[in-house]
Amino acid sequence: LKRCCEVVSAHRARPTPNPTAGYSNTILVNLSPIRTARTAAETMADAARDVWKRCTAVCFDVDSTVCQDEAIDRLAEHCGSGAEVKAWTAKAMGGGIGYRESLTARLEIMKPSLATVQKCVSDPPQLTPGIKELVAALHAKGVEVYLVTGGFHRIVVPVAQLLDISTDNIFANKLQFNEAGDYTGFDEAAFTSQTLGKQRVVEELKTRPGHEVVAMIGDGATDMEAKPPADVFIGFGGNAVRDKVKAGADWFVLDFEELRSAL
Repeated sequence: LKRCCEVVSAHRARPTPNPTAGYSNTILVNLSPIRTARTAAETMADAARDVWKRCTAVCFDVDSTVCQDEAIDRLAEHCGSGAEVKAWTAKAMGGGIGYRESLTARLEIMKPSLATVQKCVSDPPQLTPGIKELVAALHAKGVEVYLVTGGFHRIVVPVAQLLDISTDNIFANKLQFNEAGDYTGFDEAAFTSQTLGKQRVVEELKTRPGHEVVAMIGDGATDMEAKPPADVFIGFGGNAVRDKVKAGADWFVLDFEELRSAL
């Protein structure tokens, strides 16, 4: 009996094994918060996909979304002021600066003549891969497609024509020139020339019959501002990934095929 008690006592005194013994660099990580955050993001994306399938109208940003480049930067290159204007464009796309202020500053730097704009228009649009197929699929479903951009109407028209989008469905800025073709300003009444302009475009569209569910798709902070009233904002990172947009989007995609296959 005494021997049995000694054995039981020794067993009880035995130290609990340490699973990290011998691994001095082992780091124990609590993965619960990571799993929870990922689930929340997935839930938001699932809800966005559901809205996407029900959309009756879709608004696309043009620069760095429908097209691979920024047209205003391309125009600046034609004007010989590329680097300075490109810096302003980066600030505008990242947020934190009013769009009207940014647009005015860039145009004052460039002062593009009508001849220079026409030369820029002659450059073939560099469409983002997959956009033609996506727009065609939306049209096949009877969805109205719009191009909503802080860029310039004359430059966007060839893009719309390539995508079989009516030029009536373009919301863009219109430059003004005198009889000699010199730059004199832009149409300040245009929604897209204003801070929160894309929000105002969507507000106007939602008053039209058949535009009950509207999606906004784009790469920049001005696109994200369209929701609300847009029912869903889909961030696009196929040409440029902006952290603020990626974090704030209902659904963030890197290619248009993901959107087409989810219709």
